[in-house]
Amino acid sequence: MTADQILAEIREANLSYLMLAQSLIRTDREQALFRLGVNEDTAALIGTLTPAQMMKMAGGNTLLCRFRMDDDLVWNLLTSHGKGAANDGMSRLHASILLAGRHQEAA
Repeated sequence: MTADQILAEIREANLSYLMLAQSLIRTDREQALFRLGVNEDTAALIGTLTPAQMMKMAGGNTLLCRFRMDDDLVWNLLTSHGKGAANDGMSRLHASILLAGRHQEAA
């Protein structure tokens, strides 16, 4: 991939993320806060962006979204390589509970 291709992919990901975030916020604000991992002020800002503002924000060279899992425990629960299907569901549930707790701490 060339540098220009990478920048185009970043811009496309940014626009998709902003559109999804705005749709979630407008549909169910509480779910959006949890799923996006943003606070009320950020949600209010994203919810009121115009299409032109979203295009301008998406046009940068930096990803607007980021990974929320910043420790080995959550990554291991989400990836659970080699585990059975029954344990996979339980691992994802455990990871969701951990992330929900972190969302509450940040709010």
